[in-house]
Amino acid sequence: MTTAASFRRKVFYVPGFDPFPARRYRELYRREAAEQAAVSGHEISVEKSANSSQWRVKSVIEEQSAEIEFEVLVWSDIVQKEMTPGILATYWGLLRTVWIYVSTGALKRLMHLSKGPVIAALYPVVFLLMQAAFAGLLALKAAQWASGWLVWPFGVLIAAVVFVAVLRFGRSLDKWTYAYYLMQDYAYAARWWGGYGRDLEERIAVFAQKIGAARHADYDELLIVGHSSGVHVAISALAQVPQSTEGPVLSFLGLGQVVPMMTALPQSDALRTHLASAAQRADLTWVDVTAPGDGCCFALCDPVAVSGAAGAKDRGPLVFSARFSETLSPQRWRALKWRFFRVHFQYLCAFDRVADYDYFAITAGPQTLADRYSVRVSSASRRTVPVFGPAA
Repeated sequence: MTTAASFRRKVFYVPGFDPFPARRYRELYRREAAEQAAVSGHEISVEKSANSSQWRVKSVIEEQSAEIEFEVLVWSDIVQKEMTPGILATYWGLLRTVWIYVSTGALKRLMHLSKGPVIAALYPVVFLLMQAAFAGLLALKAAQWASGWLVWPFGVLIAAVVFVAVLRFGRSLDKWTYAYYLMQDYAYAARWWGGYGRDLEERIAVFAQKIGAARHADYDELLIVGHSSGVHVAISALAQVPQSTEGPVLSFLGLGQVVPMMTALPQSDALRTHLASAAQRADLTWVDVTAPGDGCCFALCDPVAVSGAAGAKDRGPLVFSARFSETLSPQRWRALKWRFFRVHFQYLCAFDRVADYDYFAITAGPQTLADRYSVRVSSASRRTVPVFGPAA
């Protein structure tokens, strides 16, 4: 199917729990592709389309031209609805989420698997509880002050006003602290005890239809890219796409996955089934890339094996690290390493010391994922001990 003139690829990108519109990813790709091209000698041009969730890429990489159609599989509208709850609803979600993970033993098992992402998950819990405690302390001081010269009902009223005002102020700082955002992310993942809500299930079915339709188009490769919680969403969509030996090569690239946050919960049987199905597909090449420097992901944890979904006939995934501390210059890594949210998106960005992971060569280059990593083996430090599911 491939010709010397041009390699054709369709890329479906599945974001994580992100309320921002699809054009954010288009502009991120355009900016970072230009930076990577300058470093690696690629030629990459990004063309906008009328639909902000789609764009075209033309490139010359590794001395061969390629034409790529990108499409973001959007579920940001579902996320936006989850981001609207007020302060009280957020604290209720906090208490419910903590209870679910503690009472089911999921938190303990996650700590044994990888402490980094668990600490990241506990950050919004601790931050919001400290914020509430601080608001309560100020409210108590205000009540004591007011009670000295007003009757006690007015002191209670002033205390309530102070308490609410402090919490609202804390909420207004979330564009810097991300505490409410992250808490709503974890609360959404836990709400159905490892399952999906109806809205997301219906959207996943739409994603599957789009992927299935693209398998009948004239592409050399159909590449699905999932980032963060978009990894397990993409896996569930692929589970609804029938296997086929015809059409474009089917590939899946998982980046910064958080699959164990779901499979640690008791109602995640469907997701474990989807993981097992993807691992055994003869028509799918699956590569899972994480990095120990990304504290928001389960680095080098085989998402199938640790979820207790591994089988004797597994063909994937290939698991290795993007090695941020080596593929970014010392100066750049020092500037980024404490910006945890930004580091979690580094997989989608340019590297100034490219090794065997180059997002733009993968998505815009002339090789399929299978060809690119035909001799690559999983990292020696890959974790495969099942800590969840029937095999745990």
